[in-house]
Order: sequence, then C-alpha cells, then structure tokens
Amino acid sequence: MSAQTIVGVLALQGAFSEHIQLLRQAALLIDQTHGNGLVWRFIEVRTEKELDSCHALIIPGGESTTMSLVAVDSGLLEPLRQFVKVQRKPTWGTCAGLILLAESANRTKRGGQELIGGLDVRVNRNHFGRQTESFQAELDLPFLVSSHAVKNQANKPFRTVFIRAPIVEKILPHVVGIQDAEAERTDTVIAPSREIDTKLCRQGYDQEVEVLARLPKDAAKKRGKEAVQLAEPGGDIVAVRQGNVFGTSFHPELTQDSRIHVWWLEQVLEQSSQRTNR
Repeated sequence: MSAQTIVGVLALQGAFSEHIQLLRQAALLIDQTHGNGLVWRFIEVRTEKELDSCHALIIPGGESTTMSLVAVDSGLLEPLRQFVKVQRKPTWGTCAGLILLAESANRTKRGGQELIGGLDVRVNRNHFGRQTESFQAELDLPFLVSSHAVKNQANKPFRTVFIRAPIVEKILPHVVGIQDAEAERTDTVIAPSREIDTKLCRQGYDQEVEVLARLPKDAAKKRGKEAVQLAEPGGDIVAVRQGNVFGTSFHPELTQDSRIHVWWLEQVLEQSSQRTNR
C-alpha cells in the first residue's frame, strides 16, 4: 500500500464537500485507534488525472442525471467505469451515487442518463417520492461491528437521511449478460458491460451482492401509499456491498456521524493492502 492513501470524492455536482468533511473526521478517529501514522489525502475529483491518482472514490448524493451528463461532457464517464468495473477500486455511492453504480435503474427514460455500473442490482429511483416527502429514520447497521475504530458505538442506531432516495429493488445474478435482460424492461437503463482486470483485483471481483441494511416496513408506512406497496416484507434494501463496491440509499454525509466513513476507510485500507500483497 502507498505511504499516502488518496481518497477522491466525485465533485461534478451534489454533496461532495460534506463527504470531505466527514472523511477528515473519520481519518482522525482511525489514526487515534490504529496509531500507525497513516497518511490520508482527500481530494475533489473533476478530471481523469485526478481520478487516476485515487486509491478509492466516493460518488455523493445529488442529481444522478446531472452527474451523468456532466461526466459525459467532461470525458469522465468511461474513466469512471474503468475505475469501478475494470480495476474494481474501492468505491462508495450514496443516494445518486448508488443509482450510478447500479447495473440497472428503472423509472428512467432511456437516453436520460448513463450508468457507471459495478453493483449487480436494479434500483428504483425516487422510491419515496418527491423532495417534500424526504424523511429521517434511525437504523441499526450491524456491519459497523467490524470497524476497529467505532466498534464500541456499533450498536448505536444511525440517523439516516432519505431525500428522493432510491432503493435496491432487486439483486441481480452475477453472470455475464444480465444487462441484456434488464434492457428489455420498460423505462429502464442499464450500464454497459466491462471485463474485469483480474491482474489488478484477484480478490473479491467474483463476489455476489451482500445486503448490509434494510429500512423497516413500519418506517416506509410513514412515507405514503406507493412506498408501502413497494416495501419488501423484510424492509426495503438501503445498503449493499459487492466486493470493493458499496452503496447506500441514504445520505450519511448530511449527518455529523462519521461512523460509516470510518468503517469504509478501514475497508479501503484492507483492500489496498490485499492488492499490494497479492
């Protein structure tokens, strides 16, 4: 692993500065816990050169269509696909970022936006309705237990913020060609397939999607009729991970709670170490 770990936040639109602030808080907690003089650098990413310098990337919440269009105009869309899908570098998408990382997104007019891909899921965009129907919910996030820096606070509920949020509607099979079947669906866009560079990522590239968090059905009941009708019996899927790619429906960056950022940075360190020592 490099002596300096560079984490980028895609800064084309959305809540990128809020992510930077929480990353800095998280790095301090990790340094206090690990005590091994880790050197972090957090940068805003707007160019291919900046993206190439990163060991890991966050795609923030915002407007997924706008981010997609700006990425196309700035020549960043294909480099992002290389970063996420070919090189499989650690990437986290929140809300709009989750949509962009999905292999399939419905309630979307074809030609309206492009997807990066990387998560074998179909997302339902704006699942909870308009921005006026935004809400907060206290969620249990058991995956935080694996964090060394926040383990003592892992059982404390996390205040999640949902703003025109998507959910993971379906976990797709991890097989070649899943996009073709998804493309036949009405009002659905798909990410183009890309071949993984197994020389760069020998570990984790063939993993299935893991569900990390659900929004309880009783929380969805407060959100209106459509959300209730679509809610899964066990609760809507709002956080998933597939190897090095992580996605959340909600906005941790809009809280003062850095626990998820701490957990994710620890994942970045572990994954970067595996690449170095393979």
